Amino acid sequence: MLSEKIVLSPEEIYEKEFKVDARGYRPQEVDNFLDLIIKDYSEFIKLIRGYERELQSMSDENSKLKQQIRKLQTELEAQESSSNSSNINNVDLLRRISQLEKIVYSKMSNN
Repeated sequence: MLSEKIVLSPEEIYEKEFKVDARGYRPQEVDNFLDLIIKDYSEFIKLIRGYERELQSMSDENSKLKQQIRKLQTELEAQESSSNSSNINNVDLLRRISQLEKIVYSKMSNN
């Protein structure tokens, strides 16, 4: 069962048989059974409302986390883009330095 407060299962409700006397079912017996059903339905409603609140809370949290993920992905892409352009600039600088070294060393060796 979902909760200790829920007394009846669907099978118990379905299989319940009332004793019939000369004028029909015993009213007190039917009333007692219906009271149990009412308590169960009240408990079901409480459980459902609690689950709905929990679901809403988790949906809100999920939305916030998705927004954070999107923001972080955007920031990461920006950093990677910046990093790639820095790497290209560094490679260009290293090539230029290498060429300058060749020129300088070649002039030094000629002198």
